[in-house]
Amino acid sequence: MSDYINFKTDIDADGIALLTWDMPDRSMNVFTGEVILELDKVIDDMTANEAVKAVVVTSGKSQFSGGADLTMLQGLLGQYQKAIAEKGQTAAATELFEESRRLTLTFRKLETSGKPWVAALNGTAAGGACELALACHGRVMVDKDSAKIGLPEVKVGLFPGAGGTTRILRMMDTQQGLQFLMKGSMLAPKRALASRIIDKVVPAEELIEAAKQMIRDGLKAVKPWDQKGFKLPSGRVYSPAGFQVWPAVGAIYRRETHDNYPAIRYMVRAAYEGLLMDMDTALKIESRYFAKTVATPEAANMIRSLFLNMQELGKGARRPAGVPKSELKKVAVIGAGFMGAGIAHVSAKAGLDVVLVDRDQDSADKGKGHIEETLTKALKKGRTTQEKIDAILTRVTPTDDYAQLADCDLVIEAVFEDPELKASIFQKIEAVVGAGCTIASNTSTLPITGLAKAVSNPAGFIGIHFFSPVDKMMLVEVIKGKETGDEAIAKALDFVSLIKKTPILVNDGRGFFANRSVLAYVREGHLMLTEGVPAAMVENLAKQAGMPVGPLSLNDEVALELAWNILQTTKKQLGEGSVDPDQEALLKKLVVDEGRLGRKNGKGFYDYEGRNKRLWPGLKDLAPQLDADSIDHAEIKDRLLVAQAVEAVRVFEDGVLEDVREADVGSILGFGFAPFTGGVFSYIDTMGTPAFLAKCKALEAKFGDRFKAPSLLEDMAANKDLFYVRFNPESKVAAE
Repeated sequence: MSDYINFKTDIDADGIALLTWDMPDRSMNVFTGEVILELDKVIDDMTANEAVKAVVVTSGKSQFSGGADLTMLQGLLGQYQKAIAEKGQTAAATELFEESRRLTLTFRKLETSGKPWVAALNGTAAGGACELALACHGRVMVDKDSAKIGLPEVKVGLFPGAGGTTRILRMMDTQQGLQFLMKGSMLAPKRALASRIIDKVVPAEELIEAAKQMIRDGLKAVKPWDQKGFKLPSGRVYSPAGFQVWPAVGAIYRRETHDNYPAIRYMVRAAYEGLLMDMDTALKIESRYFAKTVATPEAANMIRSLFLNMQELGKGARRPAGVPKSELKKVAVIGAGFMGAGIAHVSAKAGLDVVLVDRDQDSADKGKGHIEETLTKALKKGRTTQEKIDAILTRVTPTDDYAQLADCDLVIEAVFEDPELKASIFQKIEAVVGAGCTIASNTSTLPITGLAKAVSNPAGFIGIHFFSPVDKMMLVEVIKGKETGDEAIAKALDFVSLIKKTPILVNDGRGFFANRSVLAYVREGHLMLTEGVPAAMVENLAKQAGMPVGPLSLNDEVALELAWNILQTTKKQLGEGSVDPDQEALLKKLVVDEGRLGRKNGKGFYDYEGRNKRLWPGLKDLAPQLDADSIDHAEIKDRLLVAQAVEAVRVFEDGVLEDVREADVGSILGFGFAPFTGGVFSYIDTMGTPAFLAKCKALEAKFGDRFKAPSLLEDMAANKDLFYVRFNPESKVAAE
């Protein structure tokens, strides 16, 4: 029993085996093919050993487990595609089903072993690790803020397919359980206890003893659903109680997903059908739907973009080689407005000392006050503690004195988009900071190379573009100027990693990547209005296409005034032909004539009253309204997605983007490009470049040059090439 690689065992005098999961050379325990096989053997050994009366399973890491290693599932999908070609669809599907349910069978073996198992969760248990805990007969969890338990698989295009879906709906009432599953919730220990997926929450030092005591107190080795007379928490599906729930489930699913997410669709089916059956049959149903989900392009794309690509970028895939890791201790933010305060907040939360500078002390104090207000709201929702708030606020020093920047490692400017104002600030910064300090601008539109002309050391100058609201948005765009050096790039990427955001590294260019693509989305919404497409249809079809919010709502959030100013600046710098006259006329009517600036003044495309909003009735008077029944819904959705994707191809062709992973991750995290697609380039690759080119040509013929395909796309379509083939980042790394 001591010949395990990933597990250690220790049997006490009471015959309780302590099984410690501790994978060598890994900072986090995860389920790999090898771990599943070894756990299966451990269960057999524990069951056969008469000296073992019960088992407590815990972790030797700081957290319990992050769940399944998704590269394993990506490998399964590769084997499936190969098997289709070699053996045919039926044989390939059978193999995928059998391989993808190995963990389900292992957990069921544990559950029916005849000996009680208790999960002693010393930290976070996500995905498959949560499913392991659910298969155990008892669960004890450590009482600490960093610990979470849950089933977040839907966020990467999957669903809990190792028994999680089936067990949750036998532990929670149907409505609560489905909500938990569909949201991919991760619960803190006390919330998990209240939801009845955890039995006890105890201090860390009491964890193992509490688990053993649960066994000594007579914990049954048979789950409730394996006992005669078991009743579902919400009663039978076909019952008065069931009829109160299930008819609404389909409507809720459609409302929340617009049927874009196969994982959630199949999870709901597995839940419904499984509740009609005994446990083993229900698990088989769940496994069949899980295998079906794994085979979808949505799952493949979401796993690649939202797990593998994000993980690689977060770990420094684009960080310059050979540059020592930055030891950041103190940063400064110039500009204590909404954006600057947000940057100061996430920096202080990460443990950095922050100097928050504004033109006068009152303005700087207001910036710190905004941080305190945000934290207080989180406290009221139970998402933080007063102790944590005090620690964050202590690290933030508001001031109007630039001399306090003297020992900063990084200074980030976050003032208005005025090149002259920024230049004057850079000079003030340089007058006091040391030679090793990196200076960054949070500009969202102004080229970094141009701004760098105001500093004496352009090699130490870089763009670090945050998205609003900073505390919630996970993406940060790091922009290289023509003279930006590797040390500044490395420090910027180290900073983004420290504040737990995902970076993309792009080259200089007007609007960089995110703004160029998202402005194409907003423009398309504007032009639809000028054509007479009803505003409600624009917004609703955008969400049906997979966008989190419609283009009009998005524009209201960032301000119509800003969209108007961008058009005027673009026209001034690039000439009359650089802006669409219909879009300009629309914004002039709203901003200049009507004073509708967006959510900031309570009126934009929508009218706002507190948290409530409704489309401004005057929108229908901006252009003769088309008959809603005559509008091609598919074409509207295509326009909204293709406008963004074709602009991303242009950005890539221009050399602003260098890595396809960053295009996909950046498009989802930065502006919410339909997550089920996997991002802009996965969206194109899934349909194929010839099909995407055909969409562009059809839309160009009807709506103009903004849909004209760049030469890169024409060339790729002619060769039936794909972005993840021609520009495969793995091939690039291997070549280097």
